[in-house]
Amino acid sequence: MNTNSTSRFIISTLRRATAVLCALALAATAAACGSSSGKVDDKSRTATSVADFGGMDGLVKAAKEEGQLTIIACPDDWVNWGEVIKTFQSKYGIQVNSTNPEASSAEEIKAAQDLKGQANAPDVFDLGQAVALSSTDYFAPYKVSAWDKIPQKNKQPDGLYVNDYTGVVSIGYDSSKAPEPKSLNDLLSKDYTGKVAINGDPTQAGAAFAAVAWATLQEGGSLDDFAPGIDFFAKLKQHGNFLPVDATSATIASGETPVVIDWNYLNVAAAKQNPNYKTIVLPENAYGSYYSQAINKDAPHPAAARLWEEFLYTPDAQNLFLKAGALPVMAKAMTDDGTIDDAALKQAGGLPEDIHLATQEQTEQANTLLAERWSGVAAS
Repeated sequence: MNTNSTSRFIISTLRRATAVLCALALAATAAACGSSSGKVDDKSRTATSVADFGGMDGLVKAAKEEGQLTIIACPDDWVNWGEVIKTFQSKYGIQVNSTNPEASSAEEIKAAQDLKGQANAPDVFDLGQAVALSSTDYFAPYKVSAWDKIPQKNKQPDGLYVNDYTGVVSIGYDSSKAPEPKSLNDLLSKDYTGKVAINGDPTQAGAAFAAVAWATLQEGGSLDDFAPGIDFFAKLKQHGNFLPVDATSATIASGETPVVIDWNYLNVAAAKQNPNYKTIVLPENAYGSYYSQAINKDAPHPAAARLWEEFLYTPDAQNLFLKAGALPVMAKAMTDDGTIDDAALKQAGGLPEDIHLATQEQTEQANTLLAERWSGVAAS
């Protein structure tokens, strides 16, 4: 699995893979969807909660009359979107048109611009934080029924966008080759000589950037200054423990990279090819990067869009994200009320006490510092 094609949970403007040219993507979108023949109730366009439909039955009825939903940038094998889509279709009998799955967040918004007024425009978005923050003019406010179970910091107060899932940095380790680390500094011991890798170069790859961010927090620093994280990797190299190999699912399967600091969902996926491979998330000072859901204010299927959002913030859908190793935004509330999939949560490495997020300014400062110092670490 290529580093740059999988680091979706990082530096808000990056998305799963290098996206195809926008013109080609839009052409493919148009060809894939066709037109909608369903009935649209104009009142659905202004609904801000399920109460505006007279309850869930009213929303379901309106969405079924529209008959379709168009989503964008949701590949089947990413955070379990394939199963999420199938479950929604089975539950409500509404056809989901999944278009341009490899689109970037910016291209999602461009698709909404270019296809405005057409039946194949995206009804909903799944966006990196930077694009979500800068694109609120394109969103319709809507508060799902589970609004109160979503932490305040993870939702725009008017319901313009809401975080849906994140990855957190974890330690994956081959239990047949290394002991379970209990802290970051455990990786400096002789048990890990020549065994610790990261997923790429932090000046270029999102997952590696996240590894340095997380190390900074574990070393007692803040995301305002990545120096402690950079210093840690310099020490790891000096101890002979840093393995200068870009970790992938293939290197983990072969045993070439026995210990990998990476997003938890990538470490969980790697375990499918190596039964000895385990994932742990340290409980304190976690680092993550959420993605957000939003409704296109010009959605051609406005009721279906709102029903999709309602579905995504149910325990059933949130647990489907968790099944793929992504931590759903409602994980804490679901843990408290007993609706969390405990086995999936354990496989994902557990739920940290808090998840730290980098701002755009912090990300830019970190990129500057990494550009100045990382080559020295790698060469030391």
